[in-house]
Amino acid sequence: MAAIDERHTMTLNMGPQHPSTHGVLRLILQLDGERVVSVKPIIGYLHRGIEKLAEGMNYHQVLPLTDRLDYTACMNCNLGYVWAVERLLGIEDEIPARAKAIRVIMAELSRIGAHHIWLGSHANDIGAVTVFIYAFRDREWIYELFEEVSGQRMTVSYPRIGGVSQDLPDGWVEKCRDFVKRFPQRIDEYEKLLTKNRIWLKRTQGIGTLTPEDVFEWGLTGPMARGSGVEYDIRRVLPYGGYEEYDFKIPLGENGDTYDRYLCRIEEMRQSVRIIEQGLDRLEDGPIMADVPKIAPPPKVELGTKIESLIHHFHLVLEGFDAPAGDVYFASEAPKGEFGVYIVSDGGPRPHRMGFRVPSFANLQSIVKMGPGGYLADMVALIGTIDICLADVDK
Repeated sequence: MAAIDERHTMTLNMGPQHPSTHGVLRLILQLDGERVVSVKPIIGYLHRGIEKLAEGMNYHQVLPLTDRLDYTACMNCNLGYVWAVERLLGIEDEIPARAKAIRVIMAELSRIGAHHIWLGSHANDIGAVTVFIYAFRDREWIYELFEEVSGQRMTVSYPRIGGVSQDLPDGWVEKCRDFVKRFPQRIDEYEKLLTKNRIWLKRTQGIGTLTPEDVFEWGLTGPMARGSGVEYDIRRVLPYGGYEEYDFKIPLGENGDTYDRYLCRIEEMRQSVRIIEQGLDRLEDGPIMADVPKIAPPPKVELGTKIESLIHHFHLVLEGFDAPAGDVYFASEAPKGEFGVYIVSDGGPRPHRMGFRVPSFANLQSIVKMGPGGYLADMVALIGTIDICLADVDK
């Protein structure tokens, strides 16, 4: 852009109460008419100190806090934390095959559900209200599956250190198979409404373009990186949780704009369906919890019949277990990008230090790069294409 005389610019606060900011995000915009000169994101309105709270709890008690990070993908945050603790404990290889398959299925269902929220809200912000209704209609499908298996629709806290809290109920696998059979047709519906829609193309093509160099410079991950052609997916780069056994493609964009990121996330939903199908085929009879009594809770069925199991469960949940001294960083592929968990253990039952590398925080910073040169109306599209969750940003 040519140099702008600041005497002719206007400062505008967009948020923190603006409906399109998807939470309490405040953007300080410097405008030259309708043109954006600079963008400064102001965060912290939703800070709850989750990392510090975790340091006062034992490892089992921390799990519900992770539901409150990216609340659009609670299952992915639960799993990222659980995988990190298991690596710290050195019990990754002890996780039963059935529990591994269930976890992958749940992670991909959660990815689709998070993309539903992104698609519906992103399209609605730009003016495509019908897509919002379609996406949230289909998200209910996933929440009903979550409710049946965990008792909760959103803040599920379903995984456990060592496995999952309970087995799949009768009929659940059949309902999930019905979902993966019928859902691709719903994705086709979304594309019929948007992919070649002239208004959608005008509002997304060439908007918020990021080069691969920008991706590396700003530390972007997930669809924000892959939309610019950067093939970085932790499920493939650093496989974990059994993902190395699954066959799926990594969607990549060519132009790095808002439209390419839309196409990437749409294709990611299709690939998640592929992974879920493979996970359902891999389900085999067996335990859902690792056989590590000092760490993993006893089976729930025993709590009502064996006093020893009840006492063990009581002590394990309230007092916890001692983790080996040391530190660990575990990265997993959440719907919005790299979700990293860093734990420092002093050998006690609580984490000495806890840190979360949340994708929304890093990805949000790219708005400083994408915004200048565009129009004020484009800011709504840029917030949507980043797919931020302010609870994730602020922690």
